[in-house]
Amino acid sequence: MVQMYFHCSNTEGTLVDRYGTAVANLTEARDRADQIMRSMILTPSNEDWRDWILHVSGSDGEEIFDLPFTAMLGKPH
Repeated sequence: MVQMYFHCSNTEGTLVDRYGTAVANLTEARDRADQIMRSMILTPSNEDWRDWILHVSGSDGEEIFDLPFTAMLGKPH
């Protein structure tokens, strides 16, 4: 298991994951990223999530991958 951190950002700022989550592999990290994005999108708010990106990094701070929220939302027509 490795500790990964799931930070979210847009042009106005960053939401920092201070605690991280232990995951077994990249597939589990991707699944956790999907859970986080889904939770944020489904929480009632006025936020337009289309310009947000979820950044997954290791305990050394090195970014492993990023995932734009549009991957889940789709792009506006």
